[in-house]
Amino acid sequence: MKTASTTLTEGSIPKQLIAFAIPLFLGQLFQQLYNMADSLIVGNFLGDAALAAVTSTGSLMFLLVGFFSGTAMGAGVVISRYFGAKDYEKVRIAIHTNLAFGILCGIAMSIIGVLFTPQILQWMGTPEDVFPNSVLYLRVFFCGSIATVMYNVCRGILQAVGDSKRPLYYLIFSSIVNIILDLIFCGVFRLGVEFAALATVLSQFLSVILCMYRLIHTTEVYKVTVSEIRIDPQMVRQIVSLGLPSGVQNSIISIANVVVQSNINAFGTAAMAGCGSYGKIEGFGFLPITCFTMALTTFVGQNLGARQYERVKKGVVFGLGCLLLLAEIMGILICLFAPQAIAMFGGDAETIAYGVLQARTCTLFYFLLAFSHGAAAIMRGAGKSTVPMLVMLVSWCAIRITYITIVGNLFDDIQLIFWAYPITWSISSVIFFVYLMKADWMHNFERQEQKQLEKELRKL
Repeated sequence: MKTASTTLTEGSIPKQLIAFAIPLFLGQLFQQLYNMADSLIVGNFLGDAALAAVTSTGSLMFLLVGFFSGTAMGAGVVISRYFGAKDYEKVRIAIHTNLAFGILCGIAMSIIGVLFTPQILQWMGTPEDVFPNSVLYLRVFFCGSIATVMYNVCRGILQAVGDSKRPLYYLIFSSIVNIILDLIFCGVFRLGVEFAALATVLSQFLSVILCMYRLIHTTEVYKVTVSEIRIDPQMVRQIVSLGLPSGVQNSIISIANVVVQSNINAFGTAAMAGCGSYGKIEGFGFLPITCFTMALTTFVGQNLGARQYERVKKGVVFGLGCLLLLAEIMGILICLFAPQAIAMFGGDAETIAYGVLQARTCTLFYFLLAFSHGAAAIMRGAGKSTVPMLVMLVSWCAIRITYITIVGNLFDDIQLIFWAYPITWSISSVIFFVYLMKADWMHNFERQEQKQLEKELRKL
């Protein structure tokens, strides 16, 4: 069988990481256009209340999307390990199992999202003037959420074998479709926020179709045969053991952010719209960091599978250095140009002021957020996905919620709510730094394979 030509186990580390990360960056850029197009077009054509409904639902959407996508994409680490070790039969089994598992996760997310959206929005304290639009937007989105999960699964498969370009091409095309549909539905016909969600869903399905076409028609080792898409019990255990902690980690972060959002909601529609607009800007600003973390996970997974331990160390040092530098550059730029950036979403002076206040509270601490995400990506690539889950549980969930609860009850100051982010980023960064320096995380795969070999020998 023909082998894929893209591998991160040989050649210049900086050149390979950067070359791999650039298509990821462009892909994430267009992924953000899915979200930002809704907000920009809705805010400018349908008003502040509709904008608040769209932007304030991000934490809840990521709560479910992050859990199921994180769980289903646990196979990315498994695939990259077997690909680095040139065990292509295991690569094939992992890919087909991951696709089957992703379909099940997408169906489950649709059911849960549609059924429980109103209850969760009520718990978040969503204002009455925003509540109906929020329910409509989320329910339409969750009806098509299987497309979101399956695109992330397909993208994860391609990235695990070193192909970061084709997901970019597919995403560019579908993002353009999304923007055109948004303009038609909301700009031309002035339809409601549910049609903005419909535009996103339709364009995401297009991404999945393009990805699956590539996987089915390729001649590479990661070729998909539809009749072989099924759950392999042994492989799904590996996927869940690596993916479930990542899914739980995403949900932990989202639960804490939902609590933060509920406290922001208490300050009214202007605060919701302004802070939601800042969230979209932050999503764009953090794109380079997100892409390097994704590249690091694949790099670490492939090189540990190939037993290239010194190469892993060098890649980790270079990757973390790039993350810190990129994060601080983006933080400074957003801090300086926050008023102009947030004003693009429309809204009055009060709405813009809330967004600017959050930006100028958080952005200069992006280097801490970047280090935490980078360390978590390294741990996932090493098969130690439980570690970032526990760190996030302590720092980004328990401590953040405790802080928010105390401050929210004692003070009527929204900026103190915003400080929950830099404080908890600092705590997680310290914990991750100590773990990276002290723990023997690189030989985890080797120990796992030894245990598996011992089990097979005992059966014989």
